[in-house]
Amino acid sequence: MGPDVPLLNDYKQEFFLKRFPQTVLGGPRFKLGYCAPPYVYVNQIILFLIPWVLGGVGTLLYQLGIMKDYYTAALSGGLMFVTALVLQMTNLYAKQKTVTVERMQIQNTLTDEDEFEFSSCIGSETVKFIIPGKKYIINTIFHSLLAGVLCGLGTWYLLPNRITLLYSNIGGTVVIFVFGWLTICIGEYSLIINTATETATFQALDTYEITALMRPFYIFVFIAVDLAHRLLVMFLISAGTAIASYFIPSTLGVILFMTGFGFILSLNLSEIGFAFKHTMVSHLASSKSKNMHRGLRIQFGWREFIFYLTVLTFALIEASLLHQFAGFSSFSKGSPQAIASYILIILLIIMWILREIQRVYLFGVFRNPCYPKDVRTVTVFMEKQRRLMKVGVVRRILLTLVSPFAMIAFLALDRSLQNLHSVSVCIGFTRIFRMVWQNTENALMDIVVVSVAQMLVFNPDLWWNRSLDTGIRLLLVGILRDRLLQFVSKLQFAIAILLTSWTEKKQRRKSTATLITLNVVFFPILLTFIAISALLSSPLLPLFTLPVFLIGFPRPVRSWPGPVGTTACVCSDTVYYQQMVPSLAVALQSALAAGSLGLSLPGSHYLCRFQDRLMWILVLEKGFTYCGVNIKGLELQETSCHAAEAHRVDEIFEMAFEHQEHTKILSPNHHFGHILTPCTVLPVRLYSDARNVLSGIIDSHENLKHLKDDFIKVLVWMLVQYCYKKSKTWESPGSANKSNKGSFSENQRKAAVERSRPLREEDSFSVDTIEDWTDDSDIFDLEPSGRMKDRKEPGPLGDIPKVHVSIPGSVETQGQGIPQEMSPEDKLYRAVVLGLPAVDKGKQQEALPRVEFSCSYSELLSIPEEWRTAPVPPSKVNEMRQRFPEEWYHFILSQLDFFHLKEKPYNLPEALMKDKALKDLYIHGVLSCCFGLFGLDNTVPAPSHVFRAYTGGIPWSVGLDWLTGKPELFQLALKAFRYTFKLMVDKASLGPIENFKELVNYLEEYENDWYIGLVSDLEWQQAVLQEKPYLFSLGHDPNMGIYTGRVLTLQELLVQVGKLNDEAVRGQWANLSWELLYATNDDEERYSIQAHPVLLRNLTVQAADPPLGYPVYSSELLHLPLF
Repeated sequence: MGPDVPLLNDYKQEFFLKRFPQTVLGGPRFKLGYCAPPYVYVNQIILFLIPWVLGGVGTLLYQLGIMKDYYTAALSGGLMFVTALVLQMTNLYAKQKTVTVERMQIQNTLTDEDEFEFSSCIGSETVKFIIPGKKYIINTIFHSLLAGVLCGLGTWYLLPNRITLLYSNIGGTVVIFVFGWLTICIGEYSLIINTATETATFQALDTYEITALMRPFYIFVFIAVDLAHRLLVMFLISAGTAIASYFIPSTLGVILFMTGFGFILSLNLSEIGFAFKHTMVSHLASSKSKNMHRGLRIQFGWREFIFYLTVLTFALIEASLLHQFAGFSSFSKGSPQAIASYILIILLIIMWILREIQRVYLFGVFRNPCYPKDVRTVTVFMEKQRRLMKVGVVRRILLTLVSPFAMIAFLALDRSLQNLHSVSVCIGFTRIFRMVWQNTENALMDIVVVSVAQMLVFNPDLWWNRSLDTGIRLLLVGILRDRLLQFVSKLQFAIAILLTSWTEKKQRRKSTATLITLNVVFFPILLTFIAISALLSSPLLPLFTLPVFLIGFPRPVRSWPGPVGTTACVCSDTVYYQQMVPSLAVALQSALAAGSLGLSLPGSHYLCRFQDRLMWILVLEKGFTYCGVNIKGLELQETSCHAAEAHRVDEIFEMAFEHQEHTKILSPNHHFGHILTPCTVLPVRLYSDARNVLSGIIDSHENLKHLKDDFIKVLVWMLVQYCYKKSKTWESPGSANKSNKGSFSENQRKAAVERSRPLREEDSFSVDTIEDWTDDSDIFDLEPSGRMKDRKEPGPLGDIPKVHVSIPGSVETQGQGIPQEMSPEDKLYRAVVLGLPAVDKGKQQEALPRVEFSCSYSELLSIPEEWRTAPVPPSKVNEMRQRFPEEWYHFILSQLDFFHLKEKPYNLPEALMKDKALKDLYIHGVLSCCFGLFGLDNTVPAPSHVFRAYTGGIPWSVGLDWLTGKPELFQLALKAFRYTFKLMVDKASLGPIENFKELVNYLEEYENDWYIGLVSDLEWQQAVLQEKPYLFSLGHDPNMGIYTGRVLTLQELLVQVGKLNDEAVRGQWANLSWELLYATNDDEERYSIQAHPVLLRNLTVQAADPPLGYPVYSSELLHLPLF
C-alpha cells in the first residue's frame, strides 16, 4: 500500500462528520445524512437550552434581590429535576404507545445509521429519536436527580455577582457566564436527553450507562474544587491527625506499623492466599488435589514463609533499635542518617553499573564491551556469560536484601518521626516504607536524591527544609521522577513520529511537510501537550499515527478491560506458544532477577524474537521477590506488513548479537531512536523450524523404486509390534491349559477371534451374492472348472451355512450343501476387475477357515481375522510370497523377548520363525495394505501418488475402500507409509542402511522420538504439547510445483529480547481504541495498520487485546518468583 492510502474511506468520513459534532455538543444530532423535518432540529435546540433557561430564572431572581443565592440554586435544581423526570416519562409514554412490549437493547454504533419516519412535532417517533430513554428505571431517577443537582450548583457557581467579584471585569464575567452555561447545557443534554459517543472510549459496550456520567463528573470536579476545597482539606487533616494520634500514640509504634505493613503489602498476597487455601483444603480432604491446575503459579511453601518471616523480623528489629537509640540527631555531614545516605549513594552507583553491564547496549546507545560477542548457540553463550551471571547474582543480593535494610536505616533515623506525627508524615512515610520493598530501585533513587539535596542545602530557613518533612519530599521526588521519565519517553515517541514521517519514504504523505512545519512552529505547544499528558499519566495520542498529537484519556497499565489472557484468536499456531511459554517464563524469571532486562516496572513492554515467532511480554505487577507478566504470541502467517516489520526486528537483533566480532569497542547503536532496544538473549526450550525442498529425493526414480520394498519391511515390523504389544494383555497359553499340550483352549481361541472380529449387520445386497443375480451364475466363470476342483477344501469353520438372498424371479443353481470353492470376490475381479462400486460395509462377513499353527504361541502374534479378508486374487498372494522379506521377518521375531510370559520355551523365537501359518497371515496382512495403498499393479509410484498416500488422500479404489473399512489397520498402514517416506528421506540424506539392526534403530527412533504426519493433524498439536523431540511433515507448493519437508526439533535455543518504548505502545493503542471504537475505522487496509519499521505499528496493533487486536495466544497472569 502506498503512503497516501486514505485515513478514512468515503463512507467512514461521512459517518465521522456526523458523529463528531454530536460528541462536541454532548448529544444533539444536527447532521443526520437524510432529510428530516425542521421541527426535529428545533426541538433539539430547545431541549439543549432548557438548563440555561431554568438557571436563568434563578439567576434573575438573585440579581433582582428577591432570593438569596442558595435559594436560587435550590429553585433551579428543583425545576431541572422535575423537567428531567417529565422528559423521561414522555419517552416511556411514547414507547408504550407504539408497542406493547419492547426489549431494551444495548446501544450499538450501528443505530447511528438508522432512518426514522417522523409524523408530527411531538409524535412518538420524534420523541423516541430525540430522547432514546434509559435502560433501567434506577438510572431514570438517579440521572434526573443528578441533573437537578448539577443545574443548582451551576447556577450558584455562575452567578454574575460572584464572577465579577472574582475577576472585577465585566467582559470576563460575560465570557465565563456564557461559556459556563454552554458547558452545563452540554453536560445536562448528555445526562438526560441523549448520550453522545465519547472519544474516550474504554469499554466497547456501555452496559450500565456510565458514559452519560462522564461530562457531569468533570463539571462537578471543577465546581467542587472552587466551592469546597478549603473545607475538605481541613476535614481530612483533622480526621487523619486524630486517628493517627489516637490509635498509635507512640512514634516507635508508628515505625513498626509502617515497616511491617509496608513489607506485607509488597508481597504477592494473592498467591499466598491461594497457597494457604490450597493447604487448608488439602488437610480437610486428607489428600492433596493432584488435578488442581496451578500453571506457573508460585509454589509458596515453608521455605518462602521462613524467608519472609526472617526478613520481616530483622526489618522490625533494625527500625526499632535505630529509631530508639540513634534517631534524635539532626541531619549533618557526620550524623548517622548522613552515613546511611553515603551507603545508599554507593549502593545506587554499584547497582546501576551491575544492571547496565548485563545489557548489550549501555544507555541504549553504545555497545557494551563486557557483553559476549557473536552469540548464536546456547553453549557458547552460556560459557561466555558465566561472569555476567555472577554479576547478576551479586546485584540480586544487593537489591533484595542489602538495599531495603539500608533504606530502612535511613528512614528510621529521620528526625521527622520523633515529633508528633501528622497526616503528611503518615502519608509520606507509609508510602516510602512500602516502596522500599515493592519498588526497591526507584525507592533507592528517590532517597538518594532527597539525601543529596539535604547535603547540599543545610539552610534550615529554606522552604524545602522548613515546610516539608522527609516523607513528603520523597513523595514529591517520586512523582517528579515518574512524570519526568514519562515525559522523556513521550518526547522520544513524538520525535520518532515526526522524523520518520519524512525519512521513511513509505510514510511520506502529501500533508507530511505541512504537519512537520506546524509542529516545528508550535513546538512549545507540543511540549505543553506532552507535559500535560505526562502529568496526567495519560497516553500521547497520535491521530491516525500521524504527527498530530492529542492528550488521550488516562488508561490503566494494561490499556484494555477484562481479565488477563481470556481472549485470543486461537488457531493451529497457538500450540507453539503454549509449548514454549513455561520455559520462556523460567528464563524471564532469571533475567528479571538479574537485571539484564533493564529497569522493569508495571507497564513495561518487551518483544522476543525466534525464527518466525514473536512474543510480546507485558509486565503487569511487581513486588518484593515476584513479578507478574502476560505473554502474547503473534501470528506466524506473515502478511506483507507483518513481514516488513519483523524483518526490521531481525536486523536490529542481528546487529546487536550476531555481527559484533569485528566492531570497535563502544560502537554506537545504529538503530538508536527505534522504539525497540535490544537487551539480552535467553536460553529457552522450544522447537526450531527447518523447511527443506525435497526435489531430487521424492522425484528420484531410484528412491521411488525401493519405496514399496521398504514399505513392506516397515509394515511387517509395525504389524509384529502391534500384535506383540497386544499379546501382553493376554494370558500365557502355557499357564492357561497345561493339559492341552500348551495350546489355547477352544474358548480362548473363540474369544480371541471375537476380539478381532467387528460386528457386522446383515444386508440383502452385497458382493457375496453377486452370483445369485442371474439364472446361471456360470456365465461369470471365465476359468475351467477343473481349477476350482483342485482347490484345497476349507477348514472346519468353512461349513457354516451362508444366507443368500436372490433377486425375485431368478433360478438358484447352487445348492446349499455344495461348498463354495471360489469366493465371489475372485469371480468379481476376473469379470470386471475394478468396475463395481464400493463393497457394502453392511454385508455379513464370511467366516475364514481356522488357521492351524505349528507353534501354540503363534496365536499371540496372530493378526485379527478381519484383516485377512481383502478381495485380492490368489495370483497376487503368490507374488507377495516371493517378495515377502523373510529374513527381515525372522530378524524381527528374534528381537522379541516375551518377558511378560511367566512360562515359555527357551526356543520360542525359533518356533515362531518355523510356523508357516503365522508367516502366511502376515503375508496376507501386508498384501491387503499394499493393495489398498498402491493397487494391484507393480509400477513405480509417482511423486504425486506418494504425496497423496502420505496425506491419506488416495483416489478411491476397491482396495482402499476395504482398507478404510478397517480403521485400525488403515491407521497402521498410513503410519507405516509415513515412516517409510521418512526413511527414504533419511537414506537419501545420510546414506544407505547397512544392516537390519540399523533399520530397527531407525524405526524405534521414529516410534519413540518422532511424530511423522501432517501439520493439520490433531495429533501434531498434541505431539507439540507433549514435547516430542522431533516432528516431520510433508508439504506441497502447487504454485512452484515443489514438495517440501518440515522438521521441528525440540532443543534449548537462544531467544532475543528487546525492550519497547512503553509510551509508544500506549500511544498507538490509544489511537487504535479511538479509531476503531469511536471513528469505527475497521478497514483492513487503513493507514494506521500499515507497516512502520520504526514504530512497529502493525505488530503493536496485533498485540492489542481482542477484538481490536488479534494475538494468537495470550497467557494468564504468570507470577514469576525473583528469589
